Amino acid sequence: MKRFLKFTKRRPIMIISVTIITILIIMAVFAPLVAPYEVDETSFSAPLAPPSKKYLLGTDELSRDIFSRIVYGLRMSLFIGFVPTTINIVIGSFVGMLAGSSNKYLDSILMRIVDIGLSYPFMILAMAIVYNMGSGLGSMMLALVIFGWTPSARIIRSQTKQIVNLPYIDAAKASGISKFGMIFTHILPNVKHTVLVLYTMGIPSAILAEAGISFLGFGAQAPLTSLGLMVSKGRSFLFDAPWISIAPGVFILLLSLSFNFLGDELSVYFGIDRKEIK
Repeated sequence: MKRFLKFTKRRPIMIISVTIITILIIMAVFAPLVAPYEVDETSFSAPLAPPSKKYLLGTDELSRDIFSRIVYGLRMSLFIGFVPTTINIVIGSFVGMLAGSSNKYLDSILMRIVDIGLSYPFMILAMAIVYNMGSGLGSMMLALVIFGWTPSARIIRSQTKQIVNLPYIDAAKASGISKFGMIFTHILPNVKHTVLVLYTMGIPSAILAEAGISFLGFGAQAPLTSLGLMVSKGRSFLFDAPWISIAPGVFILLLSLSFNFLGDELSVYFGIDRKEIK
């Protein structure tokens, strides 16, 4: 811990990133206390009002406060950032460790599945799922998870291949340890830092994917709101009231950059080459 704190003090980018992430998470968790208005509160008295003391980031065409909607929209963006990424990293890490420590036949089968997932264009897959299941949170979650674990599986498998050739793995096999015992006892502790970096860098990818899906109208639907949906709704007023799209776009940028910078800093701390996890 002391080494980590010492490292953090020398890395202002990491401090700034963690601070921004913490602030945005607190805003989302305590949205009813932070937001000056309800998410769908309308007065119809100030449509398309510019930023002011009363409306910090202006209003939309229904006189709804943009800042309040952003605060509530952060909940959806962070939910999509953390939940699918957690599922993906768990599945991807397990598949990668299983493939890397198995015989060539099982390894080949699992990696061909990974290849199929990596070769399939994400947006086409998302639109196909939405077309068959309808727009909504469930469809968006499925689109993010169905093949979202494949990049981490390939990376973890590559590292596992290196680990299984080490002498202590041979000693563990000679002692009669089971396959899963070896994975969770000897392999996982050696790839946990890579898993953490992949998880940190997977969150902004999920947030941007959600923003893209919602922007195309395939994501969250009213009465739910998200930052991507807000950007999409503001397209019609881009020249008359640009703050409707720009404000949530800035928050998406802040979230994505902060998590990316945090991932970069963690990779430096753990001595992981970024080329190995791309």
